[in-house]
Amino acid sequence: MQSWGTDTPYLSAIARTSAFSRIAPCAIGDFLATRRAKITPEQAGLPVFGNGKRRVPGLRREEVALLAGVSIDYYVRLERGRLAGASEEVLDALCRALQLDDAERSHLHDLAAAQRQRPARRTPRRAKDAVPASLKRVLESMTGSPAFIRNGRLDILAVNDLGRALYAPLFTATAPTPVNIARFQFLAPAGRGFFPDWNTSVNTTVSLLRTEAGRAPGDTALTGLIGELVTRSDEFRAAWAKHDVRLHRTGRKAFGHPAVGEIALDFDAMELPAHPGLTLTAYSAEPGTPDHDALMLLASWAATGSGGAHQEASRP
Repeated sequence: MQSWGTDTPYLSAIARTSAFSRIAPCAIGDFLATRRAKITPEQAGLPVFGNGKRRVPGLRREEVALLAGVSIDYYVRLERGRLAGASEEVLDALCRALQLDDAERSHLHDLAAAQRQRPARRTPRRAKDAVPASLKRVLESMTGSPAFIRNGRLDILAVNDLGRALYAPLFTATAPTPVNIARFQFLAPAGRGFFPDWNTSVNTTVSLLRTEAGRAPGDTALTGLIGELVTRSDEFRAAWAKHDVRLHRTGRKAFGHPAVGEIALDFDAMELPAHPGLTLTAYSAEPGTPDHDALMLLASWAATGSGGAHQEASRP
């Protein structure tokens, strides 16, 4: 049986593959094409002539060009991946024409900045993955909420006791380190059962990695992870091809936990401005609900040592 862990020579080879080690023009073109496919002429406020039958879903290239106030030839060059020379004004016009949300707008600007081979002006320098002792103490103080700190690759870098108990299936003795949520989800046998709302969870995970790929195109560990998942998981590959991106700030997430059964928790994900690239995620449940009871049961399970809780996510 093939291991779901990392294989260093394998990942090194993937990281050298140009399709993943840089922002390729086809990635930019596919992003723009998938966005215009989501917008109908009616949604864009454009008239529809004839019988309404169209050869392509969504908007045509010439319609996007019209809405953005650029020539069709210029837009075609942009959709072929030539974003490096596009001004901020042109990018903003494209965002309006394609009705991009905040995550998509940021992603388009990130793709353009990557082509210019310089960081986007609004993006601070990425932090190292080391978690400061002060943040570890913050995690330790959060005794009633599962919480962890991750990077953009979805590596869990530090976790409190209750968080480790919640994510216990990821922290097995044979799990690769650092523990990676995406690798577990798509490659571990227990991944599907742990995420019962499978389709939503898949789209969220892949969208977060696609967003990070735009922010950090030079991250070889990220390109290696993406290459591994694209190669080994049909579901990841299909979701990756959608080019969806998202901002992950708050919501609700369900887990199929081996000790307490299914539990759905509210989450809040907070980016750490002093440590760019790191995010603190905390879970909670409304008191008096079955999910809160399950969370208390999880805390009891962790207190007995069954959860194997340790604050450090990465073992030497």
